[in-house]
Amino acid sequence: MNKLVFFLGPAGAGKTTLAKAVANRRKAVVLDMDILLRPAAEAIMTLHGLDPSDRDSAEYKKLCRDLGYRITMDAALDNIGLNADVFVVGPFTKEAADPDWIGSELLRIGRSLQEVEVKVVWVELADEELYRTRINSRHSPLDEWKIKHWAEFRSSLRRRKLQWSLPESGVALIDNSNPDIEATVHKIEQFISAT
Repeated sequence: MNKLVFFLGPAGAGKTTLAKAVANRRKAVVLDMDILLRPAAEAIMTLHGLDPSDRDSAEYKKLCRDLGYRITMDAALDNIGLNADVFVVGPFTKEAADPDWIGSELLRIGRSLQEVEVKVVWVELADEELYRTRINSRHSPLDEWKIKHWAEFRSSLRRRKLQWSLPESGVALIDNSNPDIEATVHKIEQFISAT
């Protein structure tokens, strides 16, 4: 049975970097919400006369956020059953807080948590300053709102409680503060491989 693995956590924690590093070592599809949504988000924001690089404002969340998660999950669900693991990358803040969300998603393809092995890699950093340093060092236009509105954005960095009905062995909390990611990638590989 292939695995549906979510890489969740705040912006700048290194979710995508870790997912790609692990996928490079095993058969896995990586579906990053930011990448899948980008063309649609840029078009939608531009049509509304807004900054096409904005990924954090209330306007973006109203116009694009739910669409991004729908696109990502449709792609993930379409790959369930293939002979590869599916890695899904994104913050999933609202979704992680809903106990019924993952079960409802699997029902869309007639599956359940008993039929699909779902795991969560929760990625975080040791402190706020490290998030700020990493976000700044990316030099991405997608981070401009975060940097300009740090006082507001910083609240998204706190650890959230995952409400999905997964066994304790199905969730790994990963501190990605160490710049040498080899040990972290190995730890994630072991977690994903464990049954």
